[in-house]
Amino acid sequence: MNELKKRCQKIKLLAMDVDGVMTDGRMVLDSQGNDLKIFNVKDGVGIELLHQSSIKTAIITREISKIVTNRALKLKIVDVYQGMHEKVAAFKDLSNKYQIPYQEIAYIGDDLPDIPVLNLAGLSICPEDAILEVRKNCYYITKKSGGQGVIREVADLILKAQGKFNSTIKDYLRL
Repeated sequence: MNELKKRCQKIKLLAMDVDGVMTDGRMVLDSQGNDLKIFNVKDGVGIELLHQSSIKTAIITREISKIVTNRALKLKIVDVYQGMHEKVAAFKDLSNKYQIPYQEIAYIGDDLPDIPVLNLAGLSICPEDAILEVRKNCYYITKKSGGQGVIREVADLILKAQGKFNSTIKDYLRL
């Protein structure tokens, strides 16, 4: 069995950054100065599949945004850490809260503030368009760019490694 599969089999929680992971990293402002973000619905289904398989999800972001709050509510992501300039604190809090060792937590990040967390996670992941310094600190680099289905790719990878993918999607395949 390869090392990636072994790491995926241990995962009980997937934590992720927002900008550059759940989105393509661009910040769009309307004429009123309101932020706009574009999310990929495939990522939403990936998060739903993880939840159905008893894998927890969390958001850790430096930004503070009502858009992130609303997206997390829609996806039923309970643990949302916004305004986290020290992301390691949120990561450690998640580990303590759920009594999940670091090696059973996956983290997806794309930029410099994510590196300390990526170095703690049992499975460190970044989008294919992450900056070079992040790519050097990740065990797995997705085939997708940020905002283009990164989370869905990771969800499928984890669920397949854990042998849960087919049973989790069976309800979607019914005619």
